[in-house]
Formats: sequence, structure tokens, C-alpha cells
Amino acid sequence: MVTVAVSCPRCGGSVRSPDLMHPESRCPDCGPVAPLHVPEHIGAEIVASVVDHIRATAQPQQPAAPLWCPWPLPPGWTTTGVAWAGDDRLGVRATVVACAGPAPLGGGPADLVFVAEEPGVGLGTRYAGVPGPDAGPELVEALTDPGPGHPGHVGRAGIRVAGHPTPLWLVNSLPDRSAYAGEARGMWLYAIAWPASAGHLLAEDVLLHDLVEWTPSELVYGAPSPYLHGKA
Repeated sequence: MVTVAVSCPRCGGSVRSPDLMHPESRCPDCGPVAPLHVPEHIGAEIVASVVDHIRATAQPQQPAAPLWCPWPLPPGWTTTGVAWAGDDRLGVRATVVACAGPAPLGGGPADLVFVAEEPGVGLGTRYAGVPGPDAGPELVEALTDPGPGHPGHVGRAGIRVAGHPTPLWLVNSLPDRSAYAGEARGMWLYAIAWPASAGHLLAEDVLLHDLVEWTPSELVYGAPSPYLHGKA
């Protein structure tokens, strides 16, 4: 049995299930939300169960939400978590993949979290540490002022998503991390890195693959990400 923690995607607080008075899941502080489900552990069977759930709850006439993971993984990196946001009524509205490995500029370990979400979920901005349900205002600012003073400044991260060049722009974030935002398959795509300097990894040849389409058997797993379990 897979143990799953359920929380608010926007603040990490508790979520109340739908009832006779409220047809939607809701957070006492944030209001109606798409609950975040984070499996306690990570491994091939956990990824498979999340993929099965995403496929089973995909809305008619719409593609399943992508589960973006770097593949191949950078040298020395492991997959450290997967999660999804939504419920039986909404289906899956956001997905998360976490990875960890050596920091690109040295100095210890680094963590990366990739979020794909529909507008308004608020998970990507929570991990970035910025207010609001999505990065729209931040992205407008980034397109005019990319913030070269940020310790994780790369300007624009030119990654490839499912084989397609996909720009991500540096947006404002808390100083202990760097955050990039863009769009892929009609959903927000966020990449958040700890520490901030680990954002330089995104300046390299990073390829994102959708695990819902195919999960490599060679995927390597590490200790569960602290950022998926309440640290962010």
C-alpha cells in the first residue's frame, strides 16, 4: 500500500474533503484547491502507480497531464520524488518530479523540482516562494528585467521538452533558490533549484521527458526529496 500525504498546493496546510455543503476540496486559508498528493517513498512502483492514476483520471478529449523528468539524468543525479495535485472531481491538474545530485558549481548537493500545472493551482509559485496562483505577473517582469543580480541568474534556460526547444525565464524567488517559468503542452512549466546557484544546471543541455508516455527502467532513485515533504 502506498502511503500518501495530502496537503494544500499553495501553502502546505491541511485540506478538507468535499462534503454536502462544499463540492470541492478546500484549504481553510486558501479556499478551494486541487489537493497535493505526495507519496511517502519513491521507487519504480511508486512512479508506476502515479502514472496509472494520471492516465486513469485524464479528462475525455484531453491529453493526460505530463510528468516531466530529466532524461537522461545528469551525471550523479537521482529521482527523489513524484506527486500530483487534483481529486476525483477535477482529475490531475498538476504534477511534480523532484531530482537531486551534485551542484553544477560544486559546494555540495543540489535539488531540482519540475512542476507542470494548469493555471491557478499555485504549486509552482509555492515552490518558488512567490505570492499568487501562477507566475504570470512574475513572467511579465522577467521578460523586461531578468534580474541579473540573482545568485542563480542564467537569464533564460533553453531546455528541450519532449524534443522541442522550450524557453524558461528566470522569475523572482526567495534568495535560497532560483525559479524558472514557461509553458509546455498548454500548461505552466516551472523549474525550481536549491541552492540558487544550482539554476546554472538549466543552462546545460537538459532534456525533459514525460514519464506518463514512457518510464525508463534505468531511472535511478534516491532519498525522498525534503522539498516535496514540507521543506518548501
